[in-house]
Amino acid sequence: MSTAEQVRELAIRAREASYDLAVATRAQKDAALHAMAEGLGAAQEPILAANAQDVAAAEAAGTPAGVVDRLRLDPDRLAGMAQGLREVAGLADPVGEVVRGGVLANGLELRQVRVPFGVVGMIYEARPNVTADAAGICLKSGNAVLLRGSSSAARSNAAVVEALRGAVEQSGLPADAVQLVPAESHDSVKALMQARGLVDVLIPRGGAGLINAVVTESVVPVIETGVGNCHVYVDAAADQDKALALVLNSKTHRTSVCNSAESLLVHAAIADEFVPRVVAALQDAGVTLHGDPAFAAHDGVEPATEEDHDTEYLALEMSAAVVPDLTAAVAHVRRHSSGHTDAIVTEDQAAARRFVAEVDSAAVLVNASTRFTDGGEFGFGAEIGISTQKLHARGPMGLPEMTSTKYVVIGDGHTR
Repeated sequence: MSTAEQVRELAIRAREASYDLAVATRAQKDAALHAMAEGLGAAQEPILAANAQDVAAAEAAGTPAGVVDRLRLDPDRLAGMAQGLREVAGLADPVGEVVRGGVLANGLELRQVRVPFGVVGMIYEARPNVTADAAGICLKSGNAVLLRGSSSAARSNAAVVEALRGAVEQSGLPADAVQLVPAESHDSVKALMQARGLVDVLIPRGGAGLINAVVTESVVPVIETGVGNCHVYVDAAADQDKALALVLNSKTHRTSVCNSAESLLVHAAIADEFVPRVVAALQDAGVTLHGDPAFAAHDGVEPATEEDHDTEYLALEMSAAVVPDLTAAVAHVRRHSSGHTDAIVTEDQAAARRFVAEVDSAAVLVNASTRFTDGGEFGFGAEIGISTQKLHARGPMGLPEMTSTKYVVIGDGHTR
């Protein structure tokens, strides 16, 4: 059987499973999620053993440390994956929610209600925790999921999915609600992108190359999750101690994630005082800076190219520039930002309001770390990704964003 035929068979089975999931009660889905969490705990030994093989292979291949960090599992991270499933079980079920409705002038009852997509395809890189997160969020929102992780995490993903499928089946829902797509070749990605009619939506999650390929080549509708070239702009009216803490947290709290800051802008009015402080603090934290002349004048700061300002480093690296005013800061963000998250640090409310109004990103923060752009931190309980597009969903995508809607019309012999 060819890879394309194999993916088609998986998609057909997912479609069948989706019919049962669409009518499953919240109690049934929540029971399955708790069983999945228990299943991960019970399978800790084989999952971590499989992951150790993936990590060793990645390190031997010279994989960057940030990518290896995304790949690595340990007992705490696995416990976190299980807890995430339990937390999803505790969230409200979006399926059946009435978005709007009422009685029309002619007496027809009209309701727009949330319904599952049906079959969701996830194409993602490295992170095996996404395997559990996506499975849980899709199941809770009534969707079957086809998981196509990267070959670098193939052993980890297979072990995780085996545990999840057994738990789903034991809870009384179809095991084919969660399926793993082969990762041996790119042919399986192509097959998913061509599975229109069987797969309702694709969600790519990873680097720019992966996302661009799926967006441009897929005939299946795509919800685009974006890379994170996130900016922190320190305004003339910033509290400099506050700004220093926010820059450090945004950059160094965890470098391998999309809401880590990659670019720093500083208003010229405070540059003489603040730039030396922030350079020293970032360098003490191990950050390599790629700066404009104002930054590059300091020891250890590398001169920045235009490409540096466009780069999502996912490492202890950062571009930096001094800007003459807020207008220039906004222009820089518009030119280089990926539209994920951009932040301003300022005590000037007029400047903050203007930055919020003029920066067109999925999340715009005032006096807060970029690391807060996250479904859990936003109180959504879970997320399947952070969308940087403008259709259907934007920003962290929780359970409601994993649904579509349909109209239910009830009459009493009405004719037109």
